[in-house]
Amino acid sequence: MAKGDSWTDIFPATCLPLNDDHSINEGELRSYVRWLAEFDEIRGLVCNGHTGEITSLRPDERRRVTEIIASEVGDKKLVVSGVSAEGTLEAIDQAQAAQEAGADGILLMPPHMWLRFGMKPETPLEFFRRVAESINIGIIIHLYPASTKAFYPAETILEMAKIPNVKALKTGTRDMALYERDCRMFRAEAPELSLLTCHDETLLSSMYVGVDGALIGFAGCIPELICEAWKALKNNDFARTRELQNAIFPMAAAIYGIGQPSGEAHARMNEALYQRGIFSSPLMREPVLPLDDDEKAEVRAALAAAGVERVQLTEPQLA
Repeated sequence: MAKGDSWTDIFPATCLPLNDDHSINEGELRSYVRWLAEFDEIRGLVCNGHTGEITSLRPDERRRVTEIIASEVGDKKLVVSGVSAEGTLEAIDQAQAAQEAGADGILLMPPHMWLRFGMKPETPLEFFRRVAESINIGIIIHLYPASTKAFYPAETILEMAKIPNVKALKTGTRDMALYERDCRMFRAEAPELSLLTCHDETLLSSMYVGVDGALIGFAGCIPELICEAWKALKNNDFARTRELQNAIFPMAAAIYGIGQPSGEAHARMNEALYQRGIFSSPLMREPVLPLDDDEKAEVRAALAAAGVERVQLTEPQLA
């Protein structure tokens, strides 16, 4: 699949391999993203998301992660870097740093103070406008669950979609009735806005509604299953889709525990990558703690049930 300017299909939210001293394992990161870039249904790679340690990385580390991925696969895939900041000026700094590091776009998250205190209806729109004006690369809206105070109503999303470099919506509503209603509204009133589900824990169900792809951590962990499921769904091969759903479900249960993503879920995803031979360590930065033996066993059993195998990665040439 050519890189192009289409913000559709599969966007893995990449995990981040670490050395024993908690520094970034740059060699494994390069091998990892080169492996992901081999899958045809993957349109772009998203780094510095919650799955990729954004809350624990320093600004220079976020920039370095973006540089590495852009240098390795930026000629083949879109590269998107997460932006998470409490203030507009800091968000602008992060967005500009991502652009300078070679990103094709940013995943713009809401300031987390909104989760606690909420915001005026016009505040998110002004936040997006200010950040958008500071860069000339694309923006993916990160929509938080409807149960949070940082959730953007559909009317706000439709106004954000009018900003020229807003390309896609990471649709994390997690209320299926509201999700379907809003997706239908977006499709009718903002047809150029790409709709990407991020419902890892109910992935296939959220795809059936009629979206343009997915932006999920799962695709960076079991990309062969996610890409095949997406291909089957696009071909209306629902018998094959159900088969793949049965393979994906054990992993969803092991990673998410029939619930929304959490820091521990990301730790279990790193453990899966470790057990598959892709990472040499499942280490994450504190405050996320290592998994216990029972959790590791659950991941091992889920990988076996999903039928995915260990992966032998080739060492990349340093860019």
